[in-house]
Parts: sequence; structure tokens; C-alpha cells
Amino acid sequence: MDDLQNRRVFLRAAAAASVAWAAADLAQVEDALAWASHQAGTGGTARVNVLTKAQADAIDALTSRILPSVDGRPGAHEAGVVYFIDRALATFATDERAAFVEGLNELQKKTRKRFGKTKRFSDLSSGQQTELLKGIEKSQFFELVRTMTILGMFSNPEYGGNHDQIGWKLLGFEDQFHFKSPFGFYDAEYQSK
Repeated sequence: MDDLQNRRVFLRAAAAASVAWAAADLAQVEDALAWASHQAGTGGTARVNVLTKAQADAIDALTSRILPSVDGRPGAHEAGVVYFIDRALATFATDERAAFVEGLNELQKKTRKRFGKTKRFSDLSSGQQTELLKGIEKSQFFELVRTMTILGMFSNPEYGGNHDQIGWKLLGFEDQFHFKSPFGFYDAEYQSK
């Protein structure tokens, strides 16, 4: 009986620790999203904290190739994704900072080797940028940037990402205060009962 009691205490403590860890991590993600929204809404006076200006320019160009502005529709640049990534690297993704810097350095080396010693990735044309990115699209660095771009672009604006609901507008998602059933095909029969 005492062993059973100890197991229950252990399981309760483990569950509480898991919930606390998840909540702390979620709070950091929400903090990064709020920072991104603030920075994107500053009208060009935004600043980065972790990335250098050159790194931020490269990330902005890179994310703009992943989710570009097309036919008048805004993309990652307009959503302020670079500011979300900067804040993420300062908060919940600090362990990814070295991978970002290393990936950016490698991208810069490839840029200089292919287009000249004075060229920066952010200075290249969109076609030249795409050409270089095709060479790294299977790398862990590209996958990390892609993931962060999606997070910054399509997150809930309430938490700061997806500035001005740019990502939601792109998807055609309409935010509603309350969603009514049926929510999807799986519960369509509920309405008829």
C-alpha cells in the first residue's frame, strides 16, 4: 500500500512538473510573438536584439523567399517574421542561436563564392537568392528557418505574430470570437439531430 501511495505522489509530481514546463515554454513563445507584433508595427523603426543588422537582413530576405509577397499579397517581410525569429532566439529558441549563426555564415560563404566577394545574400536578386536556397533546402538550417517562418507568419495575432492577420488573410481564415458547430465533416451529423 505504501508503495502504491509513493507511485501516486510521484506521478502527480511528474504531471505537475510537465504542466509547469509546458506552460513556461508556451509563455516564452507567446512573448516572442508579442515582441514580433510590436516590432512589425513600428513602421520601420523596429530593431533586433540578438541578430546583427546583416544577419537580420539575410533572415528577412530568406524568409521572404520562403513566404514571398506575390501579386500584391503580403508575405513574411510584411508580417515581421524576422522580428519573431530574433525574439525567439532570445527566448525559447536560445539553443538554436548557434545553428542560425552557423547557417547564416555558410549561406554568406556560398553567396560570395557564387556571386563575388562583396555580395551579401540580402543584396542578391530574388532569382539569385532562390538559386542559392535550392542548394540548402534539405539542410537543418533551412528547415529551422522554414519552421520559424511558419510560426511567425501564421500564429494567433493575439500573441503578437502574424502582424495585422497577414497570414490568416492569406489562408482565407476568418477569426470569430465563437465558433459554432458543426466544425467539420466529422460532426456534420450533429447539426441534423
